[in-house]
Amino acid sequence: MQQAAVKTYIGIGSNLADPKQQVIDVLPHLNQIRQTRLLQHSSLYQSAAVSEIEQDDYINAIACLETGLTPEQLLLELQAIEHAFYRQRSDELKWAPRTMDLDIILYDSLHQQDSHLCIPHQQMQNRLFVLQPLLEVAGDLYIPGLGSLSYLIQHAPPLRIEKLR
Repeated sequence: MQQAAVKTYIGIGSNLADPKQQVIDVLPHLNQIRQTRLLQHSSLYQSAAVSEIEQDDYINAIACLETGLTPEQLLLELQAIEHAFYRQRSDELKWAPRTMDLDIILYDSLHQQDSHLCIPHQQMQNRLFVLQPLLEVAGDLYIPGLGSLSYLIQHAPPLRIEKLR
């Protein structure tokens, strides 16, 4: 039985191989996920990398999708897109530079925490590069257990971030 379509927010990030173009190029792929359509996306934001590894700035955005997939099915589709963008994963280098990073930030009002998936994203309240573009596409959304986006932005750790045109 197919589940009802829900709204989900996907974090997009890249800091390798022309990251601005990578983020722009991934948007049509999100719209091609089965049982899913891209409703809107934020502006692009440039921010410092949150990593102990020396690396270039990231380009980030948030996409709002409507999907009939379960969170686990959607995660597999997002990982396939990352792979198509030559994403390399390393257990030793968790915060390494990447061509494409796609994260489920919110999935309707779901709270899930297991070894494969944490929704809401477990670090979203500490990441201005998630919060600011999310505010742009979702408005001042209230996230149970965390607070409103404007509250989270006011209390997030400082980070150099710039909205691009």
